[in-house]
Amino acid sequence: MKKNQYDHILSHCLSGLPNEACGLLGGTVHGDEKTVEHVYLLTNTDQSPEHFSMEPKEQFAAIKDMRSKGLVLLGNFHSHPATPSRPSREDIRLAHDPVASYLILSLADRSQPVLKSFRIQNGDSAEEELVILQDTEEQAHGTGGL
Repeated sequence: MKKNQYDHILSHCLSGLPNEACGLLGGTVHGDEKTVEHVYLLTNTDQSPEHFSMEPKEQFAAIKDMRSKGLVLLGNFHSHPATPSRPSREDIRLAHDPVASYLILSLADRSQPVLKSFRIQNGDSAEEELVILQDTEEQAHGTGGL
């Protein structure tokens, strides 16, 4: 993921406070490496600080756009306004795609947001490596994940 994509996610999540914010990630997969090419900011129809549901028409439009660009759905992201960057019981219960990356941005400490990525399968979550690259393609931020 590039730094400007991370900044886009962070801005969306901050603007959604006090509620959770959410979105989808489109990109490419080469072996075990996923590359985010496009971030889709979606509406949390639940308007809740404790859970989210993505707006279905926006989801459909995002998937359609991904396909038109030759991208695949890599996963999704959502924020935790007041809790750590780890899957909640509800996040694990609702995770139905074992190959998707589930990114969680904790805003519990607004001065130091924490973004991590997880694979969730059969009720278990495992953190993935996440690399956020500067425009120069150098690693800028490694807080776990994609």
